[in-house]
Amino acid sequence: MKIVSIVGARPQFIKAAPVSRVLRQQHAEVLVHTGQHYDHNMSAVFFEELGIPEPDYNLGIGSGPHGQQTGQMLEAIEKVLLDQRPDWVLVYGDTNSTLAGALAAVKLHIPVAHVEAGLRSFNRRMPEEHNRVLTDHAADLLFCPTETAVENLAREGITRGVHNVGDVMYDAVLHNIGIAGKRSTVLRRLALKSGGYLLATVHRAENTDDPSRLAAIVEAFGGIQEPIVFPAHPRTRSALSASGLSVPANVQLVEPVGYLDMLLLEKHARLILTDSGGVQKEAYFFAVPCVTLRDETEWVETVEAGWNVVVGADPRRIAAAVRGLRPSGAPPEVFGDGRASERTVEIIAQ
Repeated sequence: MKIVSIVGARPQFIKAAPVSRVLRQQHAEVLVHTGQHYDHNMSAVFFEELGIPEPDYNLGIGSGPHGQQTGQMLEAIEKVLLDQRPDWVLVYGDTNSTLAGALAAVKLHIPVAHVEAGLRSFNRRMPEEHNRVLTDHAADLLFCPTETAVENLAREGITRGVHNVGDVMYDAVLHNIGIAGKRSTVLRRLALKSGGYLLATVHRAENTDDPSRLAAIVEAFGGIQEPIVFPAHPRTRSALSASGLSVPANVQLVEPVGYLDMLLLEKHARLILTDSGGVQKEAYFFAVPCVTLRDETEWVETVEAGWNVVVGADPRRIAAAVRGLRPSGAPPEVFGDGRASERTVEIIAQ
């Protein structure tokens, strides 16, 4: 069996790594990197640390307006699929790379498998929401990380080819946290003590492209009487500069970090502030309280379990959550048992 796997952004590299490791044991995989994330700290370092083989195709699309970027990807991926004629196309998550891969495949009558299907924020202003909805409705196999995702699809009339396999990001964390503990020196480099800092990430357009929201988040960080480590996405650095915002004295602004460094920063943080879906989940895996800097989340299970609170960009709500979020007990196991990748490959092969 030949599968073309399409990735393009940092979260997809993480999801693809455990699936690719299982897939290549018995099948042929052609890996296509669209180039959506191209900075070394956002791309190449992840291939190196996760042990992902070099892409067979690097399309080098880069950044740009959504329509332009998606259109260029669609054209380039179609050429790859015509050249390779795979049995399946495998796409991940909710980026423009995801949608372009799915559309290119269905136009050529190649079946599509979607990993991390069924997520919904119910916020149609998010580009990611349109990407995931359209991809789910185009896919032949839909691999859901949770039962909530299965229910979301059923409400839209999608029941065929739907499988709750668990979360492949949990597979990745279980495989890599031991490696991170041996290899990463990030705590020493940044002079951090376990439990002695908060970790922050901000990258979504709803926060970085809205100067008032970004200013409110920076204000909230300054009001927190604890050290905050803030690995800044290139988009975020640019937005901070364009808005004339300076980070408060308690915030340590650093370059984006690799996957292994990020795992250790997450595991040893007292609390995490983020607008990233993947970081919300990783906080949950490590039983670290999470404050989500958005107005909604796809990962409602983390909120229902009491380990995550959604606060938007309101400084008062952020401050209250940082003070008051003190969950107890172990987080319920809602993301599977760490074998999602094996189930995914088994089902495709069948």
